[in-house]
Amino acid sequence: MGTSLSPESTVAKKVFPSPNHGERKDGKRPDMLILHYTGMPDAGEALQWLCNPISQVSAHYFVFEDGRVIQMVPEARRAWHAGSSYWDGETDTNSCSIGIEIANAGHPGGLPLFPDEQIDSVIALARDIVLRWRISPTRVLGHSDVAPGRKVDPGELFPWRRLHDAGVGHWVAPAPVRDGRFFSRGDEGMPIEALQAMLTMYGYGLKITGVFDESTEKVVAAFQRHFRPERIDGVADASTITTLRDLIAKRPQGGA
Repeated sequence: MGTSLSPESTVAKKVFPSPNHGERKDGKRPDMLILHYTGMPDAGEALQWLCNPISQVSAHYFVFEDGRVIQMVPEARRAWHAGSSYWDGETDTNSCSIGIEIANAGHPGGLPLFPDEQIDSVIALARDIVLRWRISPTRVLGHSDVAPGRKVDPGELFPWRRLHDAGVGHWVAPAPVRDGRFFSRGDEGMPIEALQAMLTMYGYGLKITGVFDESTEKVVAAFQRHFRPERIDGVADASTITTLRDLIAKRPQGGA
């Protein structure tokens, strides 16, 4: 951001610096974009918390409900937004990602809708970032994708399809939810192994054991929250598996 403290993205109006950042490790560059909600009732308080040295958390950008965008951490620096996380073999996602915090009370506040003007700004900001850093659509993710079970943001009401239609992220129309065969906690065998293999192929962190355990349930729920939000129960029904298959089949060249 330099001495003038001017934002790196033209979408951001000003810089409100956070001290909570460090060097990206091992020379890594941003090749992921991770979206969060603040999970706090007041945007101002959330912003202050992200800039408080005591909190040990931050993000590169912050988007208010009215669409205003500010930058908190230089893009070249490692913001502290993802925590313990994993995607496609990467365990230090903070070192290879840019984080956007979206002001929204989230699940603790009853899942309020994201205002249109806020999402318009998120789209504009995300488009700018992915173009400048050449981030693959399959690496535009929610916090819940990289930390299944531990995190649930930006939540099932976040409009991933709207972002995709604007050229940001990877998405396919979810397969319809219908009754039929499903897999859930305690199931074992080759179908579970195949499911786990598909989830890891897409990028989720999961051991291929052939046992539908708690970790598998958390990853399935995280997948549903992003890609099949009609029903989030951690049960791998036909809709979930078909949607996952379609996403893998329709990945852009060089995706994930």
